Amino acid sequence: MRLKAVVALVRGPVAGRGRRVLGRILPGLAAAGLVGCWWLASVLFSIDPFFLPSPPDIVRAFVAAPGYLLQETAATAAVTLAGFGLATAVGLVVAAVIATSRLVERAVLPILVALHSVPKIAIAPLLVVWLGFGPRPKIALVLAVAFFPIMLAAVAGLTSTPRELADLARSLSASRWQTFVKIRLPWALPQVLVGLKTGGTLAVIGAVVAELSSSSSGLGAVILTAGTTADTPRAFAAVTLLALLSSALFGGLVAVERLALRWAAETTT
Repeated sequence: MRLKAVVALVRGPVAGRGRRVLGRILPGLAAAGLVGCWWLASVLFSIDPFFLPSPPDIVRAFVAAPGYLLQETAATAAVTLAGFGLATAVGLVVAAVIATSRLVERAVLPILVALHSVPKIAIAPLLVVWLGFGPRPKIALVLAVAFFPIMLAAVAGLTSTPRELADLARSLSASRWQTFVKIRLPWALPQVLVGLKTGGTLAVIGAVVAELSSSSSGLGAVILTAGTTADTPRAFAAVTLLALLSSALFGGLVAVERLALRWAAETTT
C-alpha cells in the first residue's frame, strides 16, 4: 500500500509535466507535418512554383532579400501594434461607458453594430483621402477592424457580474468606482482577454488590407508588388511572415492571459 501511494504521488507531477511538454511541442509538430505534406505534394505532383511554390522556394525568396522583407515586416508590425493599442484603449473606455446603464447600452450598441457592418475595405480609400498617405490611414483602419470585438467582449464581461457580488459591494458601502475596480473589472478580465485575442488577429488583417489599398510600405505592399511581377515565392514569403507576426501577437496575448488570470487557472479544472 505504501509503495502504491508513493507511485501515485510521483506519477501525478510527472504526468502533469508530460502533458505540459506535449502541449508545447504539439503546435510545432503539427506545423512541421503540414510543411512536410506541402513539400511532398509539390515534389510528387511537380507543381510549378508560379502557382504554388514549395517551402524551399519560399526560403530562397526570403534569403534573396532578407533585409527588405524584415524591414517591411517591421512596418506592418508597427502599424498593427499602434492600431491595436488604440483599439484596446478606445474599446475598453466605450465598453465601460456602455456598461454603466442599460439605457446607454440600448441607445449606443445598435449604432456601433451598424457601423461595424460596413465593409472595412470599402472605407480604406476614403481614409487615405481624409488622413493622407503614410501610417495614419493604416492605423485608423486597424482601429476600425479591431475595435468592435474588443468592445463587445468587454461589455459582455462588465455586464455579467453576479448579483450577489454586487450586493456584497453595496453592503460594504463600496463606491461605484471601488465596485468597478475591485469586482466588475476582475470578473470581466476573461471576456476582455478573449476579445483582445480576437482583435489582435483582426488587427493584422486590417493592416494588410490598408497596405494593399495604399501600397507604400509593409508586407501588403510586398504581396501587391510580387503579384504584379509574378514573383509568387516572394508573395508567399510575405504571407509566411504575416502568419508569424499574427502568431507572435496571439502568443503574447496568451502569455498575458496566463499571468493575469492565474487565479482562474487555480480555481478551475
